Amino acid sequence: MRLEGDSIVRKIFLMILTAIFVSVSAAAFAAAAYPSRNFECIAPAGPGGGWDTTMRMVAKVLTEKKFITTAMPVSNRPGGGGGVALEYIQRKKGDPYLLTVFSPPLILINLTGQTQLSYENLTPISMLINDYGAFGVPKNSKFANIGEIFEAIKKDPKSVKIGGTSSMGSMDHIQFLVAAKAAGIENLKDIPYIAFQGGEGLAALMGSHIDLLSTGMAELVGPKESGDIKVLALTAPARVPSGPLSDVPTLKESGIDAEYINWRGIFGAPGMPETERAFMENALKNMSETPEWKAICERNGWAPVYMNTGDFNAFLDLRNAEAKSLLQEIGMLTTK
Repeated sequence: MRLEGDSIVRKIFLMILTAIFVSVSAAAFAAAAYPSRNFECIAPAGPGGGWDTTMRMVAKVLTEKKFITTAMPVSNRPGGGGGVALEYIQRKKGDPYLLTVFSPPLILINLTGQTQLSYENLTPISMLINDYGAFGVPKNSKFANIGEIFEAIKKDPKSVKIGGTSSMGSMDHIQFLVAAKAAGIENLKDIPYIAFQGGEGLAALMGSHIDLLSTGMAELVGPKESGDIKVLALTAPARVPSGPLSDVPTLKESGIDAEYINWRGIFGAPGMPETERAFMENALKNMSETPEWKAICERNGWAPVYMNTGDFNAFLDLRNAEAKSLLQEIGMLTTK
């Protein structure tokens, strides 16, 4: 009886070992085979903008350098400051073949109540680049530097008309408020802000219908070169080393201890499997070190700043807390 019992135990043990071996082998095979089909790459805005350009350039270098050996077509899902794409991606939970790009609006549209979804409803993989904001005034503006803008606002918050190409509580508005707060302005919610669509903001600035336009650096390069506007300051940590904006001071050079980063990073679908996430993290790291990627960054005025998954997650948590505090101060925080 004892021998028969020992035999049963051994059979059960062998069955368990076999099951474990089959499971591990299947997982290893799946990991080795990834990627084995085409990706779905989502740009959360229309063609030609920062998200679209970033996603297309990432796909281009990853495939041309053979870090990814399957196709990476990019499709646009604009709307809601990224909210439309974010909603769509929730239907792809666990899909390792979906990639997207996001930047600060991912945090802001959640905190201002435009969507219940946030960066926590995606899988952060890697941060790739930093872009920065700029503050432009009409060519005949009475303001010679950004400090004079803030001095005027301190005397009368409504004396300076501020415009931006994003909605209230979004990136162009927030980057101006970050600078204003660092300049010592306390009544941030009293500063009027006019939101424009597309090129309307630049037209309003050149027509002197607003006193200052808060926007991205790239948007002001052409008008500055043509002499239609002046650029008073950048939100970057250091001056642009070359090009049309190289003579523009940073906020810190202007005596305002602030900067604002328009970061951009790559995310996967919620619940992206760990093995595939790690594969993509490594592929993006290798891509970020290529001359081709560095040349793309230089051509677009992007600062290449690779960040791995762990650091990217911590960065997002920090930026979320900062944005929450500022939005609460101006009465636009609608989430806890």
